[in-house]
Amino acid sequence: MKKRIILLGGAGFIGHNLALQLKKNYDVFVVDSLQVNNIGEHSLKDSKNQNLYINLLNQRLDLLKLNNIPIQIVDARDYTLLTSFFNSIKPHIVIHLAAVAHAKKANKDPYSTIDHSMRTLENVLDIIRGRSIHLIYFSSSMVYGNFKKKKVTELDHCDPLGIYGTLKFSGEKLVQAYEQVFKSTYTIIRPSALYGPRCVSGRVGQVFIEKALKKQNLEIEGDGNDALDFTYIDDLIHGIELSIDNPKAINQIFNITYGNAAKIKVLADLVTSYFPRIKVSFKKRDVLMPERGTLSILKAKKELGYMPQFNLAKGMHEYISWYKSLNL
Repeated sequence: MKKRIILLGGAGFIGHNLALQLKKNYDVFVVDSLQVNNIGEHSLKDSKNQNLYINLLNQRLDLLKLNNIPIQIVDARDYTLLTSFFNSIKPHIVIHLAAVAHAKKANKDPYSTIDHSMRTLENVLDIIRGRSIHLIYFSSSMVYGNFKKKKVTELDHCDPLGIYGTLKFSGEKLVQAYEQVFKSTYTIIRPSALYGPRCVSGRVGQVFIEKALKKQNLEIEGDGNDALDFTYIDDLIHGIELSIDNPKAINQIFNITYGNAAKIKVLADLVTSYFPRIKVSFKKRDVLMPERGTLSILKAKKELGYMPQFNLAKGMHEYISWYKSLNL
């Protein structure tokens, strides 16, 4: 019998891609309210990309249905409903993805961010305590704050800036506290600068490509020398797969990234190489965005056998090709 996995927030960018891959070896169940960074939210937005994003969000749902992955529309803040669903499924693994997925949005609306990030996590932790369930919690590279060196490891000091990073680090500490008190089992994943098909979160790669397709010039915050450890979605999914049934992943933290940061201006140059007439300009940097860089993935390589396959050039080629296939 296959193990059962609940993906909380499983209709999101990471979640639906993860569900499609995990379906090959597990019984996968998606729980999502479809409100946070999803159809419920984007249907209310009056933006130039509204139709595109709603179409992409529906594509996610269509792919899940096509692969016979059940979707339960439940608000994870509702303890009673969530408990009932967990009791009916009896999962072996829970992957917690439910959260506001953008740092700037978190800083603009902290109340909603705290509600959707911490309340959902608190409910899950309380529901699964005392049960033999492996919780995989999605954190972020933002927990490190300003990188104090070129490459950070999981043992480096965390000093997050702003609401988003602080909540992610608080989530980590709460997960660890439940292990201390209730002997729960967990794995904490710290991804960075994700990109790939059907993302509607407003990440920099998505923004650049969509502007270029519309023949609009690109804007970089700062001088372009800020570096991010850009990670293609397929590499992240591979890392998660490796952590699910590996005893070496229990009660551990892993950086799951490409493991080699690239400057924002390098990303812009890659995009403009596909769209030669597009120009690049610069604007004031957001002071609440930490200065980041490379996350060390040596621990994930050693303990999980993780080997990312998509450098930025390869990943952006895949991403841009996918966008062009949409015939926008």
